[in-house]
Amino acid sequence: MERKLRILIAKPGLDGHDRGAKVIARALRDAGMEVIYTGLRQTPEQIVNAALQEDVDAIGVSILSGAHMTLLPKIVNLAREKGLDDVLIFCGGIIPDEDIPKLKAAGVAEVFTPGTSTEETIRFLQEHVRPRIPR
Repeated sequence: MERKLRILIAKPGLDGHDRGAKVIARALRDAGMEVIYTGLRQTPEQIVNAALQEDVDAIGVSILSGAHMTLLPKIVNLAREKGLDDVLIFCGGIIPDEDIPKLKAAGVAEVFTPGTSTEETIRFLQEHVRPRIPR
């Protein structure tokens, strides 16, 4: 039997609005995935360490603060430094269209902007994330 996808949902930086993160966490759980939500105001280091400890298949970052061009590349780089090359990193939130290609070039697999349906996010993860071999 194939194990469930393990997805870490994180809120980096000083952004205190977590409704979107909670909505996506619930939707992923309802779709049969295991979800670990790290809570508010996490540093990139805390997020990557949690991903390592929880042996996740993907990291989802919810960001509304405008610091996405600083925080997301840092999370990607730290994940790669820690050997999480096969962990897909995606994000959602208030991200200007012109920043999306830059984030993808920095290693973010997909960017979900306001109005994206939870079904679209679930479908993307089901199609692009493969359960990792546990460490």
